[in-house]
Amino acid sequence: MLERFIDWLLRTLLDLGYPGIIALMAMESSILPVPSELVMPPAGYWAAKGQMSFPVAVICGVLGSIIGALANYFGAQLIGWPLLQRYGRYVLLSEKNLQRSERFFAQHGEISTLIGRLFPVIRHLISIPAGLHRMPLPKFVLYTGIGAAAWCAILTFIGYFLGQHEGVLRSEEIHRYVTWVILALIPITLIVVLIYVRRRRSRNALPS
Repeated sequence: MLERFIDWLLRTLLDLGYPGIIALMAMESSILPVPSELVMPPAGYWAAKGQMSFPVAVICGVLGSIIGALANYFGAQLIGWPLLQRYGRYVLLSEKNLQRSERFFAQHGEISTLIGRLFPVIRHLISIPAGLHRMPLPKFVLYTGIGAAAWCAILTFIGYFLGQHEGVLRSEEIHRYVTWVILALIPITLIVVLIYVRRRRSRNALPS
């Protein structure tokens, strides 16, 4: 069944073109269940076949990701924060815990947003605390865009690679390569976080 869906998505994506990538990735980046793993690899596949442009597909994926993330960002501001303030205590979220969370995101929102865009599930949710704690919009867009660009480029390259070496785009092949990428990203992310923590500590240790 999934293979039929991949075939359908391949045909549909080619018909919809670049606006389709934007729309599907906007849905993926919000709360709608459209996995990016089923959007960007087909775009890369068509790029390998000369039907799409690799860089334009990535740019469209990033644009769609930012649009979807902004929907969560503004939705959290308009709806999420009032709900948490009113009902948070019923799910063990006290005012003190909310303030602590706000301070953490004020200090580390940039790297949290950047890294969060690279991992499933977190990618969809990271925009919500950013909106709740009113992360400055230019920074939110910048770091969301950087993280989305890395992820979209990786997925598009997987599809491009498979398009050059495989006659048919198969879901198990996509899943296998995406799993390898995620496993590789974990130690890389840990190293980035360690460097970030050390720099923060060194900066805070400097005499004022």
